[in-house]
Amino acid sequence: MTDLPPEGPAPLAEGRWLWRRLYVFLTSGVAWLLLDRLIAAAPPEASPRLAQGLMILLAVTMVLYLVAPTAQQLIAGLAILRERRP
Repeated sequence: MTDLPPEGPAPLAEGRWLWRRLYVFLTSGVAWLLLDRLIAAAPPEASPRLAQGLMILLAVTMVLYLVAPTAQQLIAGLAILRERRP
């Protein structure tokens, strides 16, 4: 028997997932390196503020990595909005 393809276009996989992951991992690695260097070079009273700022940056990066839509999802959403406009 011949299997018929499902109706409608198949969902596409994210095209640039590798670059997205590399960007996040490299940014995280650089932030950890900066944290290490800043703590070593800063006076002791400035260390907590510097560490807190870099940890917030790491947290924001990871949250955006986990919940931010992909470029394909953004384009699909914009296409839907364009169809709704009169």
